[in-house]
Amino acid sequence: MHPTRPGDGPPPPSPPSPPSPTGLGGSASRRRKRVDSSPSLPLAFSASVLNPKRSRAQPESTTEKELDNSNTKEQAKMNSAKTLGKRPEVVDLTGPSSTQWGTGNTATAARKSMAAAAPPTAFQPHTGARKLVIKNLRVPAPKRAEQVQSYYDKTSEDLEAALSAVFANEPPRVPLERLYRGVEDLCTHGQARQLYRRLQTQCETHLQNTVLGNIRAQTLGVSDVETLRTVHMQWLAWVQQSTLIRSMFSYLDRAYLVNERSLPQINDMLIAQFRRMVFDAKDDRDRGVEVVDGGNAAEDPPDPSRPSALLGRKILAGMCELVDQDRRSDPVFDAALLRNAVSMLHVFNVYGTFFEPLFLKESLFFVLDFVQERETSANLRQYIQACEALIVRETVRCNAFNFDSSTKKQLLSSIERALIVDRGAKLLDTDSVAQLLDASDVASMKALYALLRLPGLHKRLRAPWEAYVERTGLAIVTDAARGDEMVVRLLLLRRTLDVMIRDAFGRDDFFTHGMRDAFGRFINHRDVSKAWTTGASKVGEMIAKHLDMLLRGGLKTLPPTLLSDNRDRIDAERSGQASTGDEDAELDRQLDQGLELFRFIQGKDVFEAFYKKDLARRLLMGRSASQDAERNMLSKLKTECGSSFTHNLEQMFRDQELSRDEMAKYQQWLQGTGRADSEEASKSSSVDLQVSVLSAAAWPTYKETALNLPPEVLSQVNLFDKYYKTRHTGRLLMWTHTLGHCLVKARFNRGVKELMVSSFQAAILMLFNQAEADADSNGVLSYEQIGEATALEGPDLARTLQSLACGKVRVLTKHPKGRDVGVNDTFTVNKAFTDPKFRIKINQIQLKETKEENAATYERVSADRQFETQAAIVRIMKSRKTLAHAQLVAEVISQTKSRGALDPADIKQNIEKLIEKDYLEREDGKYVYLA
Repeated sequence: MHPTRPGDGPPPPSPPSPPSPTGLGGSASRRRKRVDSSPSLPLAFSASVLNPKRSRAQPESTTEKELDNSNTKEQAKMNSAKTLGKRPEVVDLTGPSSTQWGTGNTATAARKSMAAAAPPTAFQPHTGARKLVIKNLRVPAPKRAEQVQSYYDKTSEDLEAALSAVFANEPPRVPLERLYRGVEDLCTHGQARQLYRRLQTQCETHLQNTVLGNIRAQTLGVSDVETLRTVHMQWLAWVQQSTLIRSMFSYLDRAYLVNERSLPQINDMLIAQFRRMVFDAKDDRDRGVEVVDGGNAAEDPPDPSRPSALLGRKILAGMCELVDQDRRSDPVFDAALLRNAVSMLHVFNVYGTFFEPLFLKESLFFVLDFVQERETSANLRQYIQACEALIVRETVRCNAFNFDSSTKKQLLSSIERALIVDRGAKLLDTDSVAQLLDASDVASMKALYALLRLPGLHKRLRAPWEAYVERTGLAIVTDAARGDEMVVRLLLLRRTLDVMIRDAFGRDDFFTHGMRDAFGRFINHRDVSKAWTTGASKVGEMIAKHLDMLLRGGLKTLPPTLLSDNRDRIDAERSGQASTGDEDAELDRQLDQGLELFRFIQGKDVFEAFYKKDLARRLLMGRSASQDAERNMLSKLKTECGSSFTHNLEQMFRDQELSRDEMAKYQQWLQGTGRADSEEASKSSSVDLQVSVLSAAAWPTYKETALNLPPEVLSQVNLFDKYYKTRHTGRLLMWTHTLGHCLVKARFNRGVKELMVSSFQAAILMLFNQAEADADSNGVLSYEQIGEATALEGPDLARTLQSLACGKVRVLTKHPKGRDVGVNDTFTVNKAFTDPKFRIKINQIQLKETKEENAATYERVSADRQFETQAAIVRIMKSRKTLAHAQLVAEVISQTKSRGALDPADIKQNIEKLIEKDYLEREDGKYVYLA
């Protein structure tokens, strides 16, 4: 209904509407009946006054002339249509029956009048009035204004009654649509502000008098959690009531409040009123009063983060108590209540003002108690687990109960400060971290790294990490009792640390660099040289022997813990490398790991000497597991140390190739004229000789050991010597039998066996052929007889006999039995020897290095190092001419550190030797180079 515009007075009386072209029946059928129209008003008031938009402006009166003309024309049309019958021209409602029509059903009266005036006819298709004229139907202005005001008053009363019913949780007496229309009419009439004020006042009164009273009555003497539950239940009821209120007054929201910025929307107003009731309302119990100066009362100073109402403070305390129950895993904890309470405070917009400061304060007290309780009683592992669990629980709680992101950030920041930053000494304790690393506790180290990473302190973990690596590694390289296991133990340590970096530190390169620095320090530590009787570091030697073991025996010589796991294989495939599931790829990876240890060595000359020696054994005895692996390792060393380091090693491979070519030519020569002219060849046709011609400069030096070869072999050696000197004039062959080996066929009682033996072993075994043929000896040879026949003596003879008679494969029998060989022992062939294999290796003794050979290698390394040191001194002085002692020592160390760490005392001794050789002289406390 639109009676007037806002601000206007009562609407003026509307003129009568024009006649309807379709008659009364058609007009009545198309008119929409207003359900909110007052039934007590007359028809004229409802049709024209309350809805002037539907009425059209018409002239106030019509002259009689116009009416007569109109009536004449209408009558002529009706008379001309015979089939229509007679009907009344005009229905006059101003006659005696107009009063009845005005007060009753006008359409019904009109139809009755027209039906009475029309005569009966057989065919009347258009029976009905053609025109309805209402003359001078007006309501007096005072009465109309009174009716309008009465309608508005009744509408206001209906709205107040509806609000009371809503507050009482009862359905309103008046339909909601009529209430909505009433709000619309009041707003259109200009009473929007008054309507808003009445709504605000009535809601405020209900909250303060009814709701707050009920809350106080129900929460008297109960806990804070129960108070929170009661308030939340009242809030849920208020939300339902607010929904009905907003639906009734939605037109006020959309038409008036949306443009009125000084007044809040209805929803905001209802929320604000409930919030003020809870957090701002005060009574006698809510006033904090303290007595000062003999009884003068003074209120507590206001705190912006603390609500002024006691009810609000109890609500916040109840929420904090719920959080504490959750932290203590109390079974009475109500998770739904806490979640709903947090949402309620978010709606009230007091979460950040009141709850967040109190929650953070209580949480800090809880964390401090947590730390004090575990700081002294728990070890590092337990403390890490407790801290990790606490942080996870607090994070889950903040996410599960809709805590604000700022609350979560501040809470975690305070937890990190209390648990980690302020307790850094406990978390970074070197001994405690070392215990975790010794136990390979990846989970605890990962948790520790994650904890320290939160405040950005994870880089401080590098100090205890490096300390552990250096201390553990130094204990390994100085353990002389387990020297043979040194490299395997170092690789196991490296493997453990790599797994720790991969799984615990997330492949952080910062810790990888720290581990490498620690390895470099303990491998080149001065205590390493002092721990060994050689006076030099054994690390280089042991790495060379480890690589020799890999290249001879392959992966089967390694413990399973050193091999790659599934994650290593996956990483290798992702990086485009060959999968470590392949044996060749795994062997290459193990060689790389050994080379990693080699990179840390400053003195690589020891490694070079022993690697060359072991390589010579593998090449000459054919014991390499893979020639591709040998070539691959050589290329790795060349890449790492340069071509000068691998020059001699490459020459050794070239010598092997040249020797094979030379032997092929020798065999061709034997098949030709050479074999026909040779008497020795006819005597030893059963011996197949293979000779390796080596360059003396590239290969290791071997001591000359006298050996009387069997006649069959000696003839072949002489024949090759003759051939070689004929082809290569001016060359001299020096025969070295130390690394020579033979394949000997032996007949035992259980059958024939092939024995792979060294040259020394073959010479001894061949003696027993003559001993068995000699009836006097009866197949028995003494220690002295064997020595005289083979020219072997001392340790070489003892080791060889021991390998044949006292080892795992005993083809000889020693009398008396025992593990050691004496000069009074005698030996016979063990004809009862048996073995499941047809070809048996007995020459393992050749692969083992004696103490004398080891000491000789170190002596050669020391001598070479002295020559290199003197050469470096001469080069430096030649370029600088004059230098002080300290400067010269520093430069010598700098230039020779790639070949090994030099002691300043050794440098001084070499300086003295150069002074004796007239390369240098002293002058005014300095060294001067002599040209």
